[in-house]
Amino acid sequence: MHVGGGAIVGLPHAEVLKLFQADPQTEAVVMFGEIGTSQEEAAAALIESGAFTKPLIAYIGGKAAKSGTRFSHAGAIIEGNRGTHASKVARLREVGAHIVESFADIPRVTASIVKPRKVVPVSKPEKDEDSLHWKTAITDIKPNEIRLRGQRIDDLMGRVSFSQAIYLALTGDLPSEPVGRLLDALLVSSLDHGASPPSALAARTSASTGAPINAAVAVGLLSINKHHGGAVEDCMRLIQSALDLARADSLTPEAAADKLVEAKRAAKARLPGFGHRIHTADPRTARLLDLATEAGVAGAAVAMVAALRDAWARQSGKPLPINVDGAMAAVLLDLHIPIELGNTFFMMARVPGLVAHVYEEQTRERPMRRIHPTDHEYDGQ
Repeated sequence: MHVGGGAIVGLPHAEVLKLFQADPQTEAVVMFGEIGTSQEEAAAALIESGAFTKPLIAYIGGKAAKSGTRFSHAGAIIEGNRGTHASKVARLREVGAHIVESFADIPRVTASIVKPRKVVPVSKPEKDEDSLHWKTAITDIKPNEIRLRGQRIDDLMGRVSFSQAIYLALTGDLPSEPVGRLLDALLVSSLDHGASPPSALAARTSASTGAPINAAVAVGLLSINKHHGGAVEDCMRLIQSALDLARADSLTPEAAADKLVEAKRAAKARLPGFGHRIHTADPRTARLLDLATEAGVAGAAVAMVAALRDAWARQSGKPLPINVDGAMAAVLLDLHIPIELGNTFFMMARVPGLVAHVYEEQTRERPMRRIHPTDHEYDGQ
């Protein structure tokens, strides 16, 4: 150890020795000391008290210094007989420390004190195959055969849509073609919403720095949170709460919606899945709910989201339209998608849009530009 002997001491030598004493892997300590202060004397007192029992090899610098000599810094100054080289060496030898006269002696003396140990390689523990074994019900891979939830991938290819395969992967059930078309529409509805949403701005900003497509798209996805893209799951919970209330209190959907909206208004809480910063009538909502009816999917959740919309209008006197997140929430509930997976449909839908924004930023704009969140215009077809 080598702890400085300045006027302000961070950790005294004796305290460091106590740490080495408590360390089971420390067999001996080599200490470099110097004139001035009483650090080495305190270390000797510790050894004398029995609080440090391991071998101590010490080198004390400043042998030729005289009284009053300042050695390298303020703390290393000899005052009378205090702090001299001779007094330190004598005190350390008195308690059994091994004193060396030069640095070159340190390896030799240390080697003579510390017994050589046979190095035993640490053998790797045998694997407990039973404890490492685990199971999955998603995909089964065998030579020349891939099964997704029990269905051969090569049989699904060309026979089902990507949306049907997504539903199969998440639920284990292969949906009908009408449900597949409904899911296609649901994903298309949120594919992109311009360059101003936080996820698109974040992805473009990352791409502008030179990030590769995967990194920039990941940045966009990580921007999907409570206030952007997170309303699907929240609205699913809202609708489910209304359905539970209706079931528990034997209420009609309208009565349950009225009761829940009244409580939300009293708490001055917003209804997730309702209202939009741009659209007064989200064009995607009506289309998605109509497709749900055509597919035979529209059920209690779709009815309840409409009841909640009407309840808000009655109580506030102002319309609060269902936005696309609210429509998605109702459809996903009626499709028996777990609520915890609600926001993932928005994420899956938005990935192609993010890829398009990132690629356009990389190929059309200059690097490291300042990206204005709203001052842009559409110049496509």
